[in-house]
Amino acid sequence: MLIEMQNINKNYAVGGETVHALREINLAIEKNEYVAIMGPSGSCKSTLMNIVGCLDTPSAGTYTLNGKKVSEMSDDELAEARNKEIGFVFQNFNLLSRSNALHNTELPLIYAGVSRHVRDEMAKKALDAVGLGSRMNHRPNELSGGQRQRVALARALVNNPSIVLADEPTGNLDSKTGEEIMEIFEVLHDKGNTIILVTHELYIAEHANRIVHILDGSIASDDVTKNGRTHDGKYVA
Repeated sequence: MLIEMQNINKNYAVGGETVHALREINLAIEKNEYVAIMGPSGSCKSTLMNIVGCLDTPSAGTYTLNGKKVSEMSDDELAEARNKEIGFVFQNFNLLSRSNALHNTELPLIYAGVSRHVRDEMAKKALDAVGLGSRMNHRPNELSGGQRQRVALARALVNNPSIVLADEPTGNLDSKTGEEIMEIFEVLHDKGNTIILVTHELYIAEHANRIVHILDGSIASDDVTKNGRTHDGKYVA
């Protein structure tokens, strides 16, 4: 099992009171699954995503990533997991405004200590994979919203991660551009990546093989989509 969460809780202290963000989350995701996490604003779906991505830690429960308990991982191991195991795509792109597409894409490789020549080649390959090879010298303000999200995708893919986490990846895009981005996710899934995306749009979630609904910090439902797969890996009609 690639991702396994058992009885995950997340609490915050706010003004002397305890806010229960996540409550008894039990979630298992196998390698090469395509999972959408849905829920209304305030349902804490992004909180769940942050824990999946090792950006936050649960208050209680056990999270096992690729056979390792995250609570037992050192800071260096966590940093390596975030840098090499997981690729992140955010709604607001999170690109460096003064850097071109190539430099934005190679940032994870810089943190990983990859030599300049090698990381340039890897970044160019990642940009080519998302159809932006001809725009690698352009800065974010010279790119459309869809192109900026493609740069963010290239950055997420440059280290060849097994897991791609996308938080509202089409939230700032028009519907046509959003569909183009979702087509890239489908190609990534076909190539073997595990895709986990947060969205509040059903038509986006339906690209996935499985939809997990979060309500008030708990899993309300966990369903296979009409073109998805059961948990034993078999497709349903």
